This record gives sequence, structure tokens and C-alpha cells, in this order.
Amino acid sequence: MIILAGAYEYPLFLWQLEVSIINKRVIPNNVNDDLVNEKIKFKEVMVIDADGEKLGIKMRREALEIAYNQNLDLLCVAPKAVPPVCKVLDYGKHRFEQQKKAKEAKKKQHVTEVKPIRLSPVIDRHDFETKMRHARKWIEGGMKVKVDMRFRGRLITRLEVGKKIMNNFTEEISDIATVEKKPILEGNTMSCVLAPKKNK
Repeated sequence: MIILAGAYEYPLFLWQLEVSIINKRVIPNNVNDDLVNEKIKFKEVMVIDADGEKLGIKMRREALEIAYNQNLDLLCVAPKAVPPVCKVLDYGKHRFEQQKKAKEAKKKQHVTEVKPIRLSPVIDRHDFETKMRHARKWIEGGMKVKVDMRFRGRLITRLEVGKKIMNNFTEEISDIATVEKKPILEGNTMSCVLAPKKNK
């Protein structure tokens, strides 16, 4: 069948294709599993408009037309509900907001690396300062530092000396670090955890 459009002859299937394209809203970057617009295949759906008000149960095509007439999209937000719930919205804006929330959540879930430092109850000043430089570098880099001190054999008799060394270490780095876990003795090992000071 041929349709005459002005001075041109138009095949019917091309005319139907153009009408179909005009009646559908193009979805930006819909590469996920969201049920949006023509991907919604339910016969009937509960429609919620852009203002959050329920419009009631609508046939699929009617629900799509409600969204298209506002130059918006129809997103199925509860496909397992009876009937499925669909919301009229700007899908591009919705995706942007979802991605933004996901990035913020990922930042909050960031795991801080913990670097180990081993002190000795008989450590000399040079070795102490070397360990301190390493600790400062890591703390300034946003990492935490776990400081361990083992008391092997007769060194357990130097427990008070070791505790004093540990306290001196935490005090000398207190300008940039806070003691997240105070020095405690577990078995033959004393340990504490230092964390970067939070900016006020």
C-alpha cells in the first residue's frame, strides 16, 4: 500500500515506523535492567504521577501515553507488586541522581589502609626516629598505623619501659594523629592504633 504525502509516494510500512518512533520517548543510556517505557510489558499498572499522586490502575498503553504527553518517562519502580507500580518521571534525571547517590555511598564505604610498625622495648633513638618518620608519612597520606611491641623471653620484665616507649611514640605524633585504640597488652604483644586527625 502506498500513502501520498504531498508530491511524494510513501510506503505504508515506513509511515507506520515514523509514527511509532514519534510516539516513543528515547531513553538516554538505558543500558541497565530498569523497566522503563517500552520495556514495560505488564498489561496493567498502578500509575504514580510526577508529583507523587496515585492516578490509579491504568492499561499499559494509557500509562505510557500519560508519561509521553508530559515529555516524561514511565519507570516501573515495583515490578513485583500487584499490580506493578510505575512512576512518571524524567528518567535521565533519575539515573543521574541514582549514580550520584551510589558514588557518595561508595565514598562512605572506603576502607582505610592500616600500616604496621614494630617497636622494641630496647629500641635506640635512631631506630625510634626512623619508625616515627614512616608513621608520619603514612598518617599524612590518610592511612592508619598499628604500632606493635613484642616482649619475648626476658623482655617481658621490661614491660614498664616498653609502655613508656609506646606512650612517647604516640605523644610525638599527636600533632597529626589521634590514638584510636589505646596501648593494651595481649599475650606478649602490646599494640595501639593511630589514625589521622579529622579536619574540623
